Amino acid sequence: MGKTNYQNDLTFDEKVMMAIVRAAENFKRTHSAIFKKYGLSFPQYNILRVLESSDLGQNKISSVGKIMLVPGANMTGLAKRLERQAFILRKPDPHDDRVTLLAITDKGKTTLKLIEEEKDQAIDLILKDFSEPDKKDLLEKIKILIKATTALNKEMSR
Repeated sequence: MGKTNYQNDLTFDEKVMMAIVRAAENFKRTHSAIFKKYGLSFPQYNILRVLESSDLGQNKISSVGKIMLVPGANMTGLAKRLERQAFILRKPDPHDDRVTLLAITDKGKTTLKLIEEEKDQAIDLILKDFSEPDKKDLLEKIKILIKATTALNKEMSR
């Protein structure tokens, strides 16, 4: 690769944050390639995971969107595509006609099981140089970052 005329002028703190973003982007790229083999995008896979972990394998579309930090309009499109592929069912809430429930199908559950081993192997490779205490420490620090960035986002959106 040829030399560029770019000179990194990021502050140390910016370098830390950009390293976190790059690690997250690399994780998403790796896992998106795995999910694509099964006809899923990264967000579609996450919807299936949320539904799999929800009571009776179903949840309100708005609740799934909040968990995933996805706007309602995007959730509708994602849910429609998952339904077309028979990974989920969309149905009205029996208690409130204004609410749409998403329910994972047997195909969705089976697909998650098929993905699991390859996904877990990739995660193991990514984290192979971290001890369990290192991973716990990293998780706690990332939770602090998430809390701080969430608070800042709320403050800035006022």
